[in-house]
Amino acid sequence: QVQLVESGGDLVQAGGSLRLSCVAHGSTSTYDNMGWYRQAPGKQRELVASMPTGGSYGTTYYSDFVKGRFTISRDNAKNTLYLQMDNLKPEDAAVYYCAIWDDVRGFQWGRGTQVTVSI
Repeated sequence: QVQLVESGGDLVQAGGSLRLSCVAHGSTSTYDNMGWYRQAPGKQRELVASMPTGGSYGTTYYSDFVKGRFTISRDNAKNTLYLQMDNLKPEDAAVYYCAIWDDVRGFQWGRGTQVTVSI
C-alpha cells in the first residue's frame, strides 16, 4: 500500500503558474505509472498527465488540453511527483489528484488538492 499526499493547490489568476507536489509514502517502483488526474464540479475525473515509475518502462503522457502548458516530473530521491502548471486557464480549475496504478492492483489515490483560477 502506498500513501499519496498532495500539496500546492491555491487560488491563482488566469495566466499564472502553480506547482503541485505529491509525496509517496511507500515503494512506488512496483507500480507501472504515476500521474495526475483532475475533477471539476459536475464532471468526470480525467487524466492530466502521467509517467512511468522508476521501476517500469513507458512514455510520458499529456492530455491535449494541457500540452505545452503543464510539465510532469519526478524526484526519485524525495519520492515526490510534481506537476508544473503554467499559463493557467479558468477551465483548469479542479481538484487535482495524484495517483499510482498498474493493471493488477488498480489505482491508489491521494486526497486531492484544490486549484482555483480566477479571471
